Amino acid sequence: MLALLGVSLFALFVALGTWQVHRRAWKHDLIARVDARVHAQPVDAPSRGQWPQVSAASDEYRRVRLVGTFLTEKSVRVRASTELGMGSWLLTPLRLRNGDIVLVNRGFVSTTWCEGKATCIPGPSGEASVSGLLRISEPKGAFLQDNQPGQDRWYSRDVAAIAAAKGLAPERVAPYFVDADAASSPGRGEGNDGPVGGLTVIAFPDNHLMYAITWYGLALLTLIGAGIVWRDERRRHVSPNR
Repeated sequence: MLALLGVSLFALFVALGTWQVHRRAWKHDLIARVDARVHAQPVDAPSRGQWPQVSAASDEYRRVRLVGTFLTEKSVRVRASTELGMGSWLLTPLRLRNGDIVLVNRGFVSTTWCEGKATCIPGPSGEASVSGLLRISEPKGAFLQDNQPGQDRWYSRDVAAIAAAKGLAPERVAPYFVDADAASSPGRGEGNDGPVGGLTVIAFPDNHLMYAITWYGLALLTLIGAGIVWRDERRRHVSPNR
């Protein structure tokens, strides 16, 4: 029975270590693909006919460009913590020339910007050109903090919920949003008062090698333990004959 348990644990630990090796290879491939997207030339943001195919795996962090008119009166603030401190992301719908709407994260604003509101300061008038990174909607809120549309309190960039709260036709709103780059929202030149674009943090935890070593180490310890038990059992059987 003890031998069966040892074999099972050894096989389990080896399988888990091998799985982490495969996960590490997958993660490195993902990082390479995202890095290529981030440093590529911007392309037109996916149009309505392409919306159903937009996914994190194939499109997140892709550099895109848009031209449209900001609906500044429908802006919202989403709680944010950045290198500039605590504050909010300022998200404003951008109406494209064909009437479709893309939510644009115009950048970081401080807690005192606009006296804590989202719409007291008008945005760019007329058509605006925006370039930035395509991001996937963040539904339902943040960890332990649900969005509260009725009170206009937002903790995640939930595109569908924000569109509904602001009375935007859901069929005309893209299922993604765009993080504007520093060139599109150069708030740094305004005393960091915002909106400050270009603060997207791209980071992928890569602890798979450590996990793999841990699992393989446990497999080795199981093997060593089994050897010790086998040696003791052998001694026990041999000693009566002496």
